[in-house]
Amino acid sequence: MRVLVVNAGSSSLKLRLLSDADEQLGTCDLAPDEDVGAALDALGQADAAGHRIVHGGERFRAPAVIDDEVTAALHELTALAPLHQPKSLAALAAVRRARPDLPEVACFDTAFHATLPPAASTYALPAAWRERWPLRRYGFHGLSHAWAARRAGAGRVVTCHLGAGASLAAVRDGRCVDTTMGFTPLEGLVMATRSGSVDPGLILWLLEHTGMAERELAEALEHESGLLGLAGTADMRAVLAAAEREEPAAVLALEVYVHRLRAGIAAMAASLDGLETLVFTGGVGERAPEVRARAAAGLGFLGVALDHAANEATTSDGEITAVGAPARTLVVEAREDLEIARGVRAALV
Repeated sequence: MRVLVVNAGSSSLKLRLLSDADEQLGTCDLAPDEDVGAALDALGQADAAGHRIVHGGERFRAPAVIDDEVTAALHELTALAPLHQPKSLAALAAVRRARPDLPEVACFDTAFHATLPPAASTYALPAAWRERWPLRRYGFHGLSHAWAARRAGAGRVVTCHLGAGASLAAVRDGRCVDTTMGFTPLEGLVMATRSGSVDPGLILWLLEHTGMAERELAEALEHESGLLGLAGTADMRAVLAAAEREEPAAVLALEVYVHRLRAGIAAMAASLDGLETLVFTGGVGERAPEVRARAAAGLGFLGVALDHAANEATTSDGEITAVGAPARTLVVEAREDLEIARGVRAALV
């Protein structure tokens, strides 16, 4: 089954055509106004399409064949992911217009975290709130975490998806039991432009005492915080270079980022009652050995130790564990496209 993988980003639409052996037959990145039909013609014939959908709510816990009912349900979930869901739905509509007879499957970033136990998914909020509204921890980046965990194999695994967005997952024998993102992708680690977790009382204080509007506050937390807010740049490569020059803002940004990362990894390991494998994936996770080294330096009590040469040399799939370290450390190339193709085949076969 040749699968067209459709991934709608913030400013582009990524199309990948995979063979039945998961070889990449073609790739195309489109701007929002470009012709999807022409791009599909250029890529070649597909047997099915798989769409990355950020939010599946409480209903969608596995890939779902897309029909009118599923499409309507996805539109109803837009309020839970107003920044991401509309782009995915627009991509779905564009592919359907261009290829109305092509079977399509929705693959969800939240689905991998649907196995969270109540202790990990429940917020300590009034029962009346939780009964009336879908207030729970959903988790995100699930397609990436699922692929990374699959590559790591069985056992107690912590996967670190570190890119512009960043999150961790605690995975026991392929089943997610904890994660750092929650009701929205703002919770958890420091990210490129997102704040990560902050005291909710701080948010209330800003709303009450500064005259800041809700929309202005949301924009700042989503697009003006994180590395950008700390160091003036959202690019980890630039932060690392500036920190090497001992620029104070960059040094602080890197220290805050790594502090949160170490603490998060330790928390995920605690959810697993220990750690057997630590996995780094995503743009930063794969291509920033300095970040991996700084994180690992504080995790010796979990059995983590890196081979310096292997860590410096590895930018895709590889093992970077020091000889004799109790816990393995891996770098895994992010391949959400392969996880989506797997989901499509499972849903349609």
